[in-house]
Amino acid sequence: MKLTLYQIDAFTDTLFKGNPAAVIPLEEWIEEDLMQDLAQENNLAETVFFVPRGDAYEIRWFTPAAEINLCGHATLASAYTLYNILGYNKPGITFHSKSGPLRISRNGDLISLDFPSWKPELFTEYPAELQQALGIKEIVAVYKNRDLLVELNNETDVQNADPDFTLIKKTGYKIIITAPGKTVDFVSRFFAPTFGVDEDPVTGSAHSQLIPFWSEKLGKTKMEARQLSKRGGQLQVEQKGGRVMMGGKCVFYMKGEITL
Repeated sequence: MKLTLYQIDAFTDTLFKGNPAAVIPLEEWIEEDLMQDLAQENNLAETVFFVPRGDAYEIRWFTPAAEINLCGHATLASAYTLYNILGYNKPGITFHSKSGPLRISRNGDLISLDFPSWKPELFTEYPAELQQALGIKEIVAVYKNRDLLVELNNETDVQNADPDFTLIKKTGYKIIITAPGKTVDFVSRFFAPTFGVDEDPVTGSAHSQLIPFWSEKLGKTKMEARQLSKRGGQLQVEQKGGRVMMGGKCVFYMKGEITL
């Protein structure tokens, strides 16, 4: 069996920035263990697989360690692959996922994701070692939805955080740290060593939690966001009723063939 793999840098317009995703289109689903093996071999934050179903697609995402229920950058990379490489010519794409239907649209080079809105709630029972694990000076407050969302004072505190990934892994949580931005509305970083990703470069699923949080806090629905990983990423985001929109660009890096 031969499979085609595309590697796409997502949430960026510059090669070697944003978040790289391995995109493997399928005609039919292959064994789950094989998809996990492929994700481990690729050793990127996400390997994404999709299968056509009528006028839509089913989609699944795997880190090197486990399947997850939602991934933004790999969904963006999948849409880019369909639009720009595989000849998909309809204005919108629907991906059916473990987090429900995800609708995609595009305006020129900007691809927008319609994702669930997961508003985090105040969480006081967080691990006592959380501040030490994140390598930060002060925690403003901690919130929780799918992941822990840790509010910090300012962008500098987010940038200077020095996480201990072994300690974070012991907490059992995936963790977002966030603060108001200097030139954008908010900034963030995302740590998920429990899922084999110490720091994710740009994280769409984290923004399903960040967008409702900052929309309420800042009193606005349309915002600009930046993820402050080493590679960095830029997102145009919007709180839209019970959903969130996040838009970004992609850059093609590589096409390869897998022989099994």
